[in-house]
Amino acid sequence: MDLRLFNTLTGATENLVPLHDREVRMYHCGPTVYGYAHIGNLRSFIANDILRRTLEYAGYTVKQVMNITDIDDKMIKKSADEGVPLSEIANRYEDVLMADLRHLNIKIPEHIPRATEHIGGMIVLIEKLLREGYAYPASDGIYFEVAKSKDYGALARLDLNAETESRVEGAADKKSPRDFALWKFWTAEDGENVFDASFGRGRPGWHIECSAMAMSELGETLDIHTGGVDLIFPHHTNEIAQSEAATGKPFVKQWVHTEFVMVDGQKMSKSLNNMFTLKEIVEKGISPAAFRYWVLGAHYRAKANFTWEGLQGAQTALVRLAEHLGAEVGTVNEDYQRRFEELVTDDLDTPRALALAWEVAKDTSLSSADKTATLLDFDRVLGLGFVPHVDVVIPNDIKELILSRETARTTKNWAESDRIRDEINALGWDVLDTDKGTEVQKKN
Repeated sequence: MDLRLFNTLTGATENLVPLHDREVRMYHCGPTVYGYAHIGNLRSFIANDILRRTLEYAGYTVKQVMNITDIDDKMIKKSADEGVPLSEIANRYEDVLMADLRHLNIKIPEHIPRATEHIGGMIVLIEKLLREGYAYPASDGIYFEVAKSKDYGALARLDLNAETESRVEGAADKKSPRDFALWKFWTAEDGENVFDASFGRGRPGWHIECSAMAMSELGETLDIHTGGVDLIFPHHTNEIAQSEAATGKPFVKQWVHTEFVMVDGQKMSKSLNNMFTLKEIVEKGISPAAFRYWVLGAHYRAKANFTWEGLQGAQTALVRLAEHLGAEVGTVNEDYQRRFEELVTDDLDTPRALALAWEVAKDTSLSSADKTATLLDFDRVLGLGFVPHVDVVIPNDIKELILSRETARTTKNWAESDRIRDEINALGWDVLDTDKGTEVQKKN
């Protein structure tokens, strides 16, 4: 199977042609770990997972890298406010993120580099940019000179002739408002978060972190680089500029970006208090699998409008779809499999793939066993956690915990409800809240 993906750089849907035969090397911009990931972040991570699963379904070997930004201005401020080391902040929220990914049935990338582990590589990269004349020192750090970058802004379709407002950050002696920081010289606010470099003590800028980590793990040219559309400019634009200046080679062959999640038709923002987390979704009685189903209902390149009613509808639909799985697993229907392959390899068309799953579920000409086998085959990509239906005896201690949780939910004691759910999970059972009540399933 070949795979076609929309390339943000060219504005066209293109066949994937990996640099290393059937091995695909892809990099995902991961989080800055100073708080909970919101549903927009999680949508992007799910889209990345669908891409990986589709590649594997199509027979490719995947080398997947997702970075962790564990040092930046916001993290340093949070560290100072709480009076704890930066590493404690980073570890706390990285653990939360990994739990979210597992709950969403997202395959954890094999390689998860952390910025603080790659400072040496960043310094070497900056030294090269200084030697080659692409970077220069200013009073507060080392800057990349955008005017010397070939085709700067092509990814974001920037009009470089348009007037550019000066950035809030940065020294007054920058050569141009567009120039961006590669390295920030140490200040008292940084505390102990400082590293020695030939060009001055300090810490890296955000953009250089990803270039150094991506090239260290995957080589100077990547097959695929993903992220949310909010990263196209300036982050990904600047990654391209500094990487290609350093190597003289194309940085990425195909750029894949996931669109925003809107909430009730509005962009998520702290001022509107509409930036929801997976924890808040679970506290509303919605399963992580239902959120994943909801995400798959919109194409990754289209804005998705989040409403609680829509999410509840996704949960109802997921439960009803799972009811079509039988206890026996037969043979995958080849016609349905071919149609599914065509959909997911055509720029990850998950909405139509879900519709096809429902077509399988309602097809009375298929035996229950073959229907189950076909839906399980689809789930290799969809990742909804389908399992053959079996009758399971629920132990009394689990039944008692379920009753206690229902009491907590009835009294809207969401914290206690969440705690009991975690206890049930720890005992080897999954909890699913449906329109028919609470269901539990034995973990595989």
